[in-house]
Amino acid sequence: MAIEPYIPTTITVHLGPPDSNAQNVTVSFPDYIKNVASSEIYPTWPENALRANIYAQTSFALNRIFTEFYRNQGYSFDITNSTAYDQSYVPGRDVFENISVLVDEMFNSYVRRQGSVEPYFTQYCNGTTVTCDGLSQWGTVDLANAGYTPYQILTNYYGNDIDIVRNAPVRINSPSYPGQPLRFGDSGNVVQNLQVRINRISRNYPSIPKISPVTTIYDQGTVDAVRAFQRIFDLPVTGITDEATWYRIGYLYSGVKRLSELDSEGLSLQEVSQQYANVLQEGDTGVQVSSLQYYLAVIGTFYETVPPINVTGTFDAPTREAVIAFQKTYGLTPDGIVGRATWNDIVRAYRGILDSGVTLEGGQPLYPGTVLSLGAEGPDVLLMQQYLNTIAEVYPAIPIQTADGIFDTEMRDVVYAFQHQFGLEESGIIGPITWVWIVSLYSDLTIGGSKQPEQFPGATLQEG
Repeated sequence: MAIEPYIPTTITVHLGPPDSNAQNVTVSFPDYIKNVASSEIYPTWPENALRANIYAQTSFALNRIFTEFYRNQGYSFDITNSTAYDQSYVPGRDVFENISVLVDEMFNSYVRRQGSVEPYFTQYCNGTTVTCDGLSQWGTVDLANAGYTPYQILTNYYGNDIDIVRNAPVRINSPSYPGQPLRFGDSGNVVQNLQVRINRISRNYPSIPKISPVTTIYDQGTVDAVRAFQRIFDLPVTGITDEATWYRIGYLYSGVKRLSELDSEGLSLQEVSQQYANVLQEGDTGVQVSSLQYYLAVIGTFYETVPPINVTGTFDAPTREAVIAFQKTYGLTPDGIVGRATWNDIVRAYRGILDSGVTLEGGQPLYPGTVLSLGAEGPDVLLMQQYLNTIAEVYPAIPIQTADGIFDTEMRDVVYAFQHQFGLEESGIIGPITWVWIVSLYSDLTIGGSKQPEQFPGATLQEG
């Protein structure tokens, strides 16, 4: 499911029923709507009837894309041309000139329920040989002849609580799956998205435990909920959200909220804001910006096209320039704004560097790409314990701990103490910013301690 509705530059159409062994074709979205409109309605109809039908056809297709209706079921297309399921699309057919003109004007407008963000599932039928609860195509002609406006025609069939969204943004259609499995320790808005959806599904399937609190961290509660989901829906029970689990969650989420039905529960603005933090852009400050800058700083060390930047916690002009450079490198819209697509590609680029086994100058280890929190185990936890113990020898407010590779409550308290000592957000977890502080301070202390006699110690010494 997309973060917010948009008009895709292209749409992939399956030329047959969903399960048929038919060809997929990818066409521009305006050309698709022109074809559908020319296949289903008559160019001689009154213009207001044509407009009402084009709104419905556009919204129907956008609902399929927004909810990832078919991709959630494992298909590699956005919509079919089978009228038993979707809309008529006839490859190679001629498009009527007046319909083409109208679509060029209207293709980036769609219908939605008031208070909801998703394109409304504007079900319709011809109204003669086939009738349904939605719009009647032939009925729109009578209403237009009676003087109804396109909006009045739509409200006649869908109710008075609809809006027409105009001038929606146009961008490349990209799948919602982040590109790699989500697992314990992962973090980011995509994790929060996952948690919110599982919690909504659990209302219908109470044996799935609620994830509380909803955060951006893939913690043990998230692992347990994913395991329960996988167990119920006959997926491998791993606690890891792979592509199959991600799309099954999306399918169930759309299903329990009836997002692809006339009586949709709808996605409110509040729900969307709960699932997705705002995009990052120039002027923003905070931990998320610091994390972004850290990733870009590392990427800039290994990618000549991305200028290196400092981690300041403020989305300044150099950060925007680095984002634009990264977006150009990865073929994204170079707007200097970090939305979901840009963030996911930044994380993928960083993990590619991480997987190559390189270290920073001076041998400083890179952040492992997963948050270290209560319940984590392994060599990264052990490394942090050893580094923190060295730091604790110099800073008495930080307790010495047992270095056993297990992130227990003792280690959490040590991390709290470290963060308090150095004015960091006191979260008790080690994300990229706490990691780089620990590594940098450890490096400073050990390099300073290993200086040879008469060698400059790396800092000016003075009385006191």
